[in-house]
Amino acid sequence: MPQVRVRFAPSPTGFLHIGGVRTALFNWLFARQQHGAFILRIEDTDQSRSTDESIHAIIEGMKWVGLDWDEGPYRQTERMDIYRGHAFKLLEMGHAYWCVCKAEELEARRKAAEAKGLSPRYDGRCRNLGVTKPTEEAALRFKAPQEGQTVVDDLIKGTIVFDNAVLDDLIILRSNGYPTYNFSVVVDDALMQITHVVRGDDHLTNTPRQVPIFQALGFPAPRFGHLPMILGADKTRLSKRHGATSIMAYKEMGYLPEAMVNYLVRLGWSHGDQEIFTRQELVEKFSWGHVQKSAAVFNPEKLLWMNAEYIKASPPHHVAQALVPLLEQAGLKQEVEAVSEEWVAQLVVLVKERAKTLVDMVDWVKPYFGESVVFEEEAAKKFLTPAIAPVLSKLILRFEACPTFSKSEWEHNFKQLVEEEGMKMGQLAQPVRVALTGRTASPGLFEVMEVLGRDRTLFRLQKGVERASAG
Repeated sequence: MPQVRVRFAPSPTGFLHIGGVRTALFNWLFARQQHGAFILRIEDTDQSRSTDESIHAIIEGMKWVGLDWDEGPYRQTERMDIYRGHAFKLLEMGHAYWCVCKAEELEARRKAAEAKGLSPRYDGRCRNLGVTKPTEEAALRFKAPQEGQTVVDDLIKGTIVFDNAVLDDLIILRSNGYPTYNFSVVVDDALMQITHVVRGDDHLTNTPRQVPIFQALGFPAPRFGHLPMILGADKTRLSKRHGATSIMAYKEMGYLPEAMVNYLVRLGWSHGDQEIFTRQELVEKFSWGHVQKSAAVFNPEKLLWMNAEYIKASPPHHVAQALVPLLEQAGLKQEVEAVSEEWVAQLVVLVKERAKTLVDMVDWVKPYFGESVVFEEEAAKKFLTPAIAPVLSKLILRFEACPTFSKSEWEHNFKQLVEEEGMKMGQLAQPVRVALTGRTASPGLFEVMEVLGRDRTLFRLQKGVERASAG
């Protein structure tokens, strides 16, 4: 058996779509499992829509989700002479011919065919003209087989039979010298020795057009596999109206790349009832036989759940590294630079059970940066009252007198004071919480104090007393 060689070949006409990432992911998993090669190829022959910005977005998205490639990125625009050479080879071999039909003539014939209820395919009128040296603009067309069948043993859908009689003679080289998609793809897959072409099933109709070109060029056709589409909740093709479809949008929304990979691989593939997989488990367990044949429905709530699970289970330092850029974007660059990565990891441990995304986490951890805290007005009015000021002052004195500023020591002194004052825990805990975080909701009070440390805990409690005394 030859080495497995697969490719991901996006067109750089926009952002990297999550459907494209899933296609890349399945190819990547197969390559890694088979100790094969994963190739990145940029199909940028569409001059009107391809941009360098989109190429950058594709590469950035691939790197974010950790899909490393072994070869590439190749760009089709750098391989134009290769395509032209193979197109003229087909012409010399009698598998292609010059078509001198003008665009307006083709359009008129297409409309006439549709009006009669016929297929709008090219009628082949230049096929036997024998034009060898066109004197005006001409396109090169491939002579498609007109009899028999093209049989595709699809990795996912099983055996599919196409009737060759419905194929038309597609253009392989435009009059401007640019190759068409279906031709350049075949040349690349052949020369790059791609063994398996796995792509979205929107390409299924291209397969019977491409297989005869492989055969005419004398190359073995690869195995094909066509992945069902990803649909929105309304069972229509996933689009912006269903939410974000760009992979990098999920990075901005605070999703971890590991969660995205896990969710996307489960979107159309399964291994028993298992939901959470490590990257190594995915490589070991992946198989085409467990890729579903029907379309998968994108479920934002399921993705959010999975992201929350990853936040809870991931090493705090790993989450902290992903969190820092979002903290800086939130205006905390100086504050982040003033603390250690170890301390940010402590914050992650503090709030990870409460945050479903890193954006949530930014909101939860904001109050812990800096000396002072900004009070939520409603919370301060309700809990930092003149009546609580003396009790808060007593608490400060107790904390200051502690020989060691440890969580257990603080908790002991806190409970002792509550008992002496004849209060309930919440009657003191909520004012202290507002004094320390500015809010009425936070993780455990003594864990908060531990993260803030002795000096900032005492400083913020004193500020709470001042606010309470001022009414």
